[in-house]
Amino acid sequence: MPTAETAASIGKSVQIYGEVKGSEDLVVDGVIEGTITLNESRLTIGPNAHVQANVSARDVIILGALTGDIIASGRVELRSGANLKGDIRASRLAIEENAILKGKVDLAAERERATTAPSATATAAPVNAPAGALFGAAK
Repeated sequence: MPTAETAASIGKSVQIYGEVKGSEDLVVDGVIEGTITLNESRLTIGPNAHVQANVSARDVIILGALTGDIIASGRVELRSGANLKGDIRASRLAIEENAILKGKVDLAAERERATTAPSATATAAPVNAPAGALFGAAK
C-alpha cells in the first residue's frame, strides 16, 4: 500500500474546480471545490488545504479545512487542527484534541452490528463543538 511519500499530491498553489477521481492515495494541500472520489484509496487533507467537496474514499485523514460530507468505507481521522463542516458516514472515527467537527456522525459498522446484536444501539449524533471538549484528549 502506498505511503504518504508515494501518494499522489496536490500542492499548496494548485486549485482544482470540478471532479477528482482516482485509484491511488492522494494528499491535498491546495484548494479543491467539487467532488473527490477515491473509493479504494486514502485521502489526506493537508494542513494548508481548503477543500469544499463531498468526499468518498476508503480512509480520510484531515489536518486542514474541509467543508462537505464524507463517506468512508474504512476510517476517518480528524487530527489536531482539522476543521470539518459536514456529515461523516464511516466504519470508524478518530478525533484528536483541537479538531473541530460541525455535523452528524453515522458509524455504519455500528449500525450493522446493532442489527445482529439486539442489545447494541447506535445513532447519528449531531456534533457542534471542539472535539476535545466532547471526547477528551486523543492519545
